[in-house]
Amino acid sequence: MIEGEEASRLSKQRLEREKARQYAAADFSEDLSEGEKGENSNEPSIHDERTRTWMPRIGSTDAIEAWASQHKDKKLYIVLISIHGLIRGENMELGRDSDTGGQVKYVVELARALGSTPGVYRVDLLTRQISAPDVDWSYGEPTEMLSPICSENFGHEMGESSGAYIVRIPFGPRDKYIPKEHLWPYIQEFVDGALVHIVQMSKVLGEQVGSGQPVWPVVIHGHYADAGDSTALLSGALNVPMVFTGHSLGRDKLEQILKQGRQTRDEINATYKIMRRIEAEELCLDASEIIITSTRQEIEQQWGLYDGFDLTMARKLRARIKRGVSCFGRYMPRMIAIPPGMEFSHIAPHDADLDGEEGNEDGSASPDPPIWADIMRFFSNPRKPMILALARPDPKKNITTLVKAFGEHRELRNLANLTLIMGNRDVIDEMSSTNAAVLTSVLKLIDKYDLYGQVAYPKHHKQSEVPDIYRLAARTKAAAYGLPMVATRNGGPVDIHRVLDNGILVDPHNQNEIAEALYKLVSDKHLWAQCRQNGLENIHQFSWPEHCKNYLSRVGTLKPRHPHWQKSNDATEISEADSPEDSLRDIHDISLNLKLSLDSEKSGSKDGNSNTVRRHLEDAVQKLSRGVSDSRMEVLSENGRWPSLRGRKQIIVIAVDSVQDADVVQVIKNIFEASSNGRLSGSVGFILSTSKAISEIHALLISGGIETSDFDAFICNSGSDLCYPSSSSEDMFSPAELPFMIDLDYHSQIEYRWGGEGLRKTLIRWAAEKNNESGQNVIVEDEECSSTYCISFKVMNTEAASPVKEIRRKMRIQALRCHVLYSHDGSKLNVIPVLASRSQALRYLYIRWGFDLSNMTVVVGESGDTDYEGLIGGVHKTIILKGSFNAVPNQVHTARSYSLQDVVSFEKPGIASVEGYGAVKLKSALQQFGILKD
Repeated sequence: MIEGEEASRLSKQRLEREKARQYAAADFSEDLSEGEKGENSNEPSIHDERTRTWMPRIGSTDAIEAWASQHKDKKLYIVLISIHGLIRGENMELGRDSDTGGQVKYVVELARALGSTPGVYRVDLLTRQISAPDVDWSYGEPTEMLSPICSENFGHEMGESSGAYIVRIPFGPRDKYIPKEHLWPYIQEFVDGALVHIVQMSKVLGEQVGSGQPVWPVVIHGHYADAGDSTALLSGALNVPMVFTGHSLGRDKLEQILKQGRQTRDEINATYKIMRRIEAEELCLDASEIIITSTRQEIEQQWGLYDGFDLTMARKLRARIKRGVSCFGRYMPRMIAIPPGMEFSHIAPHDADLDGEEGNEDGSASPDPPIWADIMRFFSNPRKPMILALARPDPKKNITTLVKAFGEHRELRNLANLTLIMGNRDVIDEMSSTNAAVLTSVLKLIDKYDLYGQVAYPKHHKQSEVPDIYRLAARTKAAAYGLPMVATRNGGPVDIHRVLDNGILVDPHNQNEIAEALYKLVSDKHLWAQCRQNGLENIHQFSWPEHCKNYLSRVGTLKPRHPHWQKSNDATEISEADSPEDSLRDIHDISLNLKLSLDSEKSGSKDGNSNTVRRHLEDAVQKLSRGVSDSRMEVLSENGRWPSLRGRKQIIVIAVDSVQDADVVQVIKNIFEASSNGRLSGSVGFILSTSKAISEIHALLISGGIETSDFDAFICNSGSDLCYPSSSSEDMFSPAELPFMIDLDYHSQIEYRWGGEGLRKTLIRWAAEKNNESGQNVIVEDEECSSTYCISFKVMNTEAASPVKEIRRKMRIQALRCHVLYSHDGSKLNVIPVLASRSQALRYLYIRWGFDLSNMTVVVGESGDTDYEGLIGGVHKTIILKGSFNAVPNQVHTARSYSLQDVVSFEKPGIASVEGYGAVKLKSALQQFGILKD
C-alpha cells in the first residue's frame, strides 16, 4: 500500500484539482443538457456503453475501397516519432531490455501499414541513430525502407520518395546506447536534427507531388513521453498538428510503484526520472490535438490523474464549441481509443483441430520451426495443452504472479504446461537490474514449486518466430493468437474482450482468480472451443488496414496547419472546429497581433487612463495593419531588412540573463569587439534574446549607445515577440514609432491554444487572491510590458511568489494552456503561448530564413531565466559566461519538479565556459568553435 504521507499527498492533489476545476466551471454560464453529453451528438461519448463506434468496424474490402476512393488524390506526409529503444524493420530484438518492448513493434508496424494506405505518400518513423559497439550495425544506418504490406490490394501510387522509412537522427553520445531515463538531456538536440530532416523532406516531396510547394506533414505523432516532448517542440516550430500516444503513463507507474512500498518517491525519481517524464506528458496534453489510446480505461482512469485532463470538462468544452459558445480560452485535447492493429498473414485458423490432433495444415511433411524444439525440450510431457505468456521480464507484466498461480494449483499443473517467452538474454548478470530481478524471481519460484519439466523459459527467440510460437500454442490448445485468453480486467483486454468475447478477465493481482480462470479454460473443452471460435470470427476487426482507416479518418478532421508564410495545396478536409479558440476567431482579429507598447503615452498615464491607452493602442494597430497589404509584406520580406539572416555565415545569439543592465550592455559591446572582423564583413550576425519587452530593449540599447541596426533580430518577451530592426520610417509598424518591425507570421504561429483575454482574466483573478492571502501586493500586472501574446507581471515580493510548477499546475487544471516563465531574479513573470519560447524562436528563424542552426552560437550566463535549459541544448554551440556578475538564482528557480541535470548535459560537445565576459576571452571561445579565424 502507499505509505501514509504519499497517500495524503495524492489525496490532496486530487482535491486541489477538483476545486480548481469547479472554479473554472464558474465561467460556464450554463450546464450541459442531456443532448450535449454525447448521446445525441454525431460522436458518442466515450462513457456511452450502448454504442461502440469508437471500435474499428470489420475490415471489409468494400470499406477499404471506399476509403481509397475518397482519398485517392491525397499525397499525405506523416511523421512518427519513437526515440528510445533499438528500432529496425526486420528481426526486432523485442525484450532485449525494458526499452525494446511492444512499443517498438507497434510503431514499426504502424509506419509500415500507413505507408501502404491509400492517400499516404510518405511516412517517416524518426528514431535515434546508435553506432555503439554493443549493438548491431543496422541501428547506425541513417535510413531504412520498410517493405510494404499488401500494397497491391490498395492500388497505392508509388513515387521516388514514397513509402515508409525509419530515419535515424544522431543525437547524444555517438558511440553509446542510452536507456530512455537518461535521454532527456539530449531531447533538444534530437528536435533540431529532426527539424532539419522534415524541412528538407518537405521540399523534396514538394518537387515530386506538391507542384513545387513544400509538402508539410499532415501530422506529427509522438510515441511515449520522450518522443511526446520532442513532438510538441517540432509541432510548435513547424506549426503542424500533433498527435500523441503514451503507451504507458508516468503518473500511473508512479502510483503502482508506490503501492509496492519498495521505493520512496525520491528513489523512484532518481531511477526513472519520473517527474521529468510526467511533465513531458502534461506538455503533450497542452500541445496535442488528439491523444490516441488503445483503451477507454486509459482515458478514464490513467489520463484522469493528470492536471491537464478532465473528462467532464472535456465534454463541456466540446459541447460549447459545437454550439459556438465561448470557452474562455480553455482547451482539452481529443481523447480517442483505437486498438492497435495486428498482422494476420501468419495466422492459419485451422492450424489444429479442436481435438488437438497435430499435423501440418497443408498436409506436407515440412519440418517444424526450430523454436518449437527450443520450447519443447523443457517439457517432460510435451503433449499437454500450453499456457503461453509472452512479455519482457518487467515488474508491471506480472509474470511472477502467473508462476505462483500455476505452481500452487495442483490440478492446473497436472493438465497443462506453462511457456514463458521473456525477451532475449545471454547472461542474467548482464541484463538491466530490474529485468534481472524479475527473471531471478521466476527461476526461484520454479525451484520452489518444483516445476521442472512443466515450465519452458527459452533464452532466445526472433521476432519472426513469434507467429511460430503462437502456432505451437494453438496446436496444444493454448490461450493465445485468436484463441482463449485470460487477461487483466484493467486496460486494453477489457475493450478487446468486449469485441472478441474469447476468454476470461481477472484481477491481475489475484493469483487464485488467475489460476481458476486458466483451469476452467483448459479443463472445459466446450468453453475452450467456443472462446476460440469467437476469437477467430472477430479478430480481423483489429487488422492494420482497419486501424489505419480509423486513424486517418481522425487525422482528417484536424484543421490543416503549416508555416504561415507558406501555402499548401495538400491539406486535408476541415470538419467541425476542435479548438475552443476556433469559435472565437471571428471576433479575435489577427491584426491585434501587432500590439506594441506606447511608451510615450503610457509613461504619462495614470491608472484611470490605462484602459484608454490600451484601446488607443489597439485602434492604432488595427488601422496600421489594415494599411499593410499582403503584397507589401512580401516586398519587405524579400527586399527589406528581414532576410539579412540569409547572408550570414554565423549567428551569435546574446541571451545572457541574471545580470544588471550595465553588464548586459558591456557583454554586447565585448562580443561586438571580439567578433569585429566578421561583423564588419557581414559574415557574422547578431540576435538579442531576452525576457524584456521591445520598449525595454530599445531603452537598454539607447543607454549603451548601441544601434538597433547592429542586430538582425530581437527575441522579446521570453520568445513571444520576434522583431527586426528598421531604419526606414515606412517600415515602422509600431504605433510608438520604435525602430522595429514585428514578425506577424511568428505571432500567427504561436497563437495556437492561446487563451488570450480569458487567460488574462484568470491570471488577474489568481494574482488578486494571492495578494489577499499575503495581505500585500505579491504580484501585479505589468501593462507596459504586456503584449497580445505575453501577459507580464511584476513580482513585488519574491519570497511569497509561487513557483513555476504551481502556477502552471493551476492553469492546466483549468484547461488553460500556457508557458510560465520567471526572470532570473524572480522580479518578472511572463505568461506566453505554450508553444512559444526563446529556443523555439530560434527554430522559427531557421525555418523561415533557412539559417543553419549548427552555425549558431548562443551566449548565456552561468544561470538564467526559467527557460534557461532550452538555450543550452540543441545542435548550436553554447558559451557560458561565469563569474560574480551572475546573480544567485531566486528561490522560484530552485522549486523545480526535476533537477537541471535531468534535462541538460553540460558535458556535450559544443559547450565552452568563459570566466567573466572580457573581449579577449570571448574571442578565444569564438575561435575555438571556428566562428572566427585566428
